Amino acid sequence: MTGQVRLAIQGAVGRLTLSHPGKLDAMSRAMWRELREAFLRIQADAQLRCVIVSGENGSFCAGGDIAEYPSFRFDSASLRRFHEEEVWGALAAMLACDVPVLAHIDGACMGAGLEIACCCDIRIAGTGARFGAPIGRLGFPMAPRELQLVAAKAGEATLRELLLEGVQLDARELKARGFLQRVVANEALAQEVEASAARIARLAPQAARMNKQLLRQLAGGAAEAPLPQELLAKAYDYAASAEHREGISAFLEKRPPRF
Repeated sequence: MTGQVRLAIQGAVGRLTLSHPGKLDAMSRAMWRELREAFLRIQADAQLRCVIVSGENGSFCAGGDIAEYPSFRFDSASLRRFHEEEVWGALAAMLACDVPVLAHIDGACMGAGLEIACCCDIRIAGTGARFGAPIGRLGFPMAPRELQLVAAKAGEATLRELLLEGVQLDARELKARGFLQRVVANEALAQEVEASAARIARLAPQAARMNKQLLRQLAGGAAEAPLPQELLAKAYDYAASAEHREGISAFLEKRPPRF
């Protein structure tokens, strides 16, 4: 079954679900496009007061759908379009959204999932959630805008650990480092997220939107500041490299990479 992003609106609360059965809700290219469209719809809905972002079946999002990667990643032009238009188009729509966004995080929150979580205002995780960006095993770096975003939201020291060691960190560690606002027992996660959404929905919606607009201008600029053009010009030149091909091939063939 292919993945999809579903948006259900019930009164003042929207529920956005990342769904990719059998792949721990990994993001396909179509899902990135759907995520962008969903947040454009959310932004335009004057009645919405809160949006909850979650995965399905015990996972938030395990990263990208690697099965798709050989079809576009080994050409720098198509790789650039993927990151700069599809991925960043969706993340930018989330960052520009004035409606408060809650992340309901359980299970795997890796790579793309970590980036999506970074775009949420309040991040609540279950104790079993785990976080990482293990793309070093796939032979490629994090894209510039995405790296800038995660460094700004999760902290540069944490991102260096995730990228350069390939470690996974648990929810309590990410709470201690300031990335998560709350960590609760897995069985209490849904109730805690619903309670948070209800608190948000009871407050003045115009004030919430204005607060988000001001926060973007005053506190959140680092995640969206312009990047040097010379950096962007060369960012995807690695597309056809041997390491890139080997990392993705090894994953798909279910064997250790040989770098």
